[in-house]
Amino acid sequence: MRLKYFARRLASCAALSAIAINTLAPIASAEPQNDADRNTRTAIKHVIVIIGENRSFDHVFATYQPHAGESVRNLLSEGIVLPNGLPGPNYQAAVQSSAQDAAPSPYLSSPQIKQTYATLPTPLAGGPTKAPFATAAQAEQVENGLSPDYYQYLTTGGTGLAAHTPDTRISYDGHPVTALPPGPFQLTPGVPYDAYAASPVHRFYQMWQQMDCSAEAMTASNPSGCQHDLFPWVEVTIGAGSNGKAQPANFTAATTGEGSASMGFYNVQAGDAPYLKQLADTYSMSDNYHQGVSGGTGANHVMLGTGDAVWFSDGNGHPAQPPHNQLVAAGTANAGVVDEVENPNPAPGTNNWYTEDGYGGGSYGSASYGGGSYSNCSDPRQPGVDAITDHLHALRHPVAANCEPDHYYLLNNYNPGYFGNGTNAYADTNVNNTVFTVPPSTLRNIGDSLLEKNISWRYYGDQWNRYVNDPYYQTPTNAYCNICNFFQYSTSIMTNAAVRTEHLKDTTDLYSDISQGWLPAVAFVKPSGFVDGHPSSSKLDLFEGFVKKIVDAVQAQPDLWKDTAIFVTVDEGGGYYDSGYVQQLDYFGDGTRIPLIVISPYSQGGHISHVYSDHVSILKFIEANWELSPITGRSRDNLPNPIASDRDPYVPVNSPAIGDLTDLFNFGQDQQGGDDHHDHHDRH
Repeated sequence: MRLKYFARRLASCAALSAIAINTLAPIASAEPQNDADRNTRTAIKHVIVIIGENRSFDHVFATYQPHAGESVRNLLSEGIVLPNGLPGPNYQAAVQSSAQDAAPSPYLSSPQIKQTYATLPTPLAGGPTKAPFATAAQAEQVENGLSPDYYQYLTTGGTGLAAHTPDTRISYDGHPVTALPPGPFQLTPGVPYDAYAASPVHRFYQMWQQMDCSAEAMTASNPSGCQHDLFPWVEVTIGAGSNGKAQPANFTAATTGEGSASMGFYNVQAGDAPYLKQLADTYSMSDNYHQGVSGGTGANHVMLGTGDAVWFSDGNGHPAQPPHNQLVAAGTANAGVVDEVENPNPAPGTNNWYTEDGYGGGSYGSASYGGGSYSNCSDPRQPGVDAITDHLHALRHPVAANCEPDHYYLLNNYNPGYFGNGTNAYADTNVNNTVFTVPPSTLRNIGDSLLEKNISWRYYGDQWNRYVNDPYYQTPTNAYCNICNFFQYSTSIMTNAAVRTEHLKDTTDLYSDISQGWLPAVAFVKPSGFVDGHPSSSKLDLFEGFVKKIVDAVQAQPDLWKDTAIFVTVDEGGGYYDSGYVQQLDYFGDGTRIPLIVISPYSQGGHISHVYSDHVSILKFIEANWELSPITGRSRDNLPNPIASDRDPYVPVNSPAIGDLTDLFNFGQDQQGGDDHHDHHDRH
């Protein structure tokens, strides 16, 4: 689903194997550290944020057991599964249901008519039938971002199955894939850990339904009332969106091509995710860290970089209405009538088939259509809006939607407003471009804040150099993620050539910088689509190899390692089931829990943090460490740090609140300090 909006168009596996591309040589860029970089409130002088793709916390760490004296909340500790991954005594707590949301009813974020599944809808196969490269040598010609031992995994793991057919590799508790119990199931060993597998749906309005948050279900330990019991139902009723098309004739539970892919999990006790487990055992991990936006890749990366959501504008900072049932790109091959405004209300005669929702169809040389991804959430009359705002108002601590009047916010994935060379992508009419592009944005970002204080930073995008020279993704092996680079949406960054060229780099530059003993104060690092861990298009072991290369390189430079913190996370949970508490902060999120591991000399010991946090907590850490103000007056980094009750450390009593991640470190008494927004809670 996300891949479509990269405009990547990767060729067949055989074609990929035959292509050899000379990677660009690393650019020497080591620089002296400036005084602003060194002036920090903690011992951390360098922050590296590595962002993978689409894995929930339970999906990866369902059976994780921490060191003595630490605790974790996961499927194992909740008794939902046993250490061997089979159903536990509380398996019933995670069972899934079907539901009804049919016209003339409007969109329901928490349908009331539900029935527990007797067996799950059959999980369907996804991912390449064959691995993308024939040999490790061919893989190394295209992808530079793996620890050496991991290149072999780009040559293995093909499904051998036709897409959207029953994934016959899967069985669980003695049941075949067509008759699985109605809750989580272990993927391995039937689907080997080093194998491609399907990607669940995880768009904005879909995730609200997946979480199924209801006022009637609110309790002291779950004050948001999220029941997490409609993941497969959303997959099989609407999937990745209608794009304005009518529901197909003879629609079935297999039509959307997913089934119950959302309920699969790995077992670290059986050897899955070995490197991530090693990092969790050795350093600090959060079991209460969340994706910042309900939904997918683009909106979550924007939230990570801005603490906010981007909105449709006239390109000059003024809100405007996106194309709504109107012709765009007139006179070009991409011309077509599109509707970029979301409408999740069920179409007549359907159960939960959204009227208008999607990434957009056509473009790239054919008629454009569909595309609902914006919502004016300030207006309760807009489709889908009142279902969510009513829930926010019903919370014991009512939460504001934080939606400005007449602003249409992007909730899913559209291409950013600028190409890598700084030209306006929204205004570009090249036949190989897409009309589903965000206009240039004036939304402030963390780069603006750092520039104002003369603090060094860089965004290192895997295959950035290739993308700059190939903005339309005409090279089959161009797997750079344009929608992931939150700076590419920004006029202040992209139209300033000096800023753009200094601060937006390839990961080849990262490896060169580290080898020369230099890092910026703040670095964001994004792997390519080959190695980002995204289900179907990548694998979790490839993301492990990407992380390992960076960790090993930093640790090989003692002067860097001694004051560096590496934050390893993913953009969002990918639509995978998760059992953790979710706090509503505003209209946009939060979404499900996702992994976060912090690797540093000051985070050793296997600590598990329970402090509630999300993507904007990384911004809060950066701001606390370098004494920066919140990005804007409305950005989410203005929220206070959580105050947890003695009874439940996961649920802030001062909601809405998110932590600044300092509790993942042990700096000692001399590093404490704080203000109203950034008080530190160091552990000793």
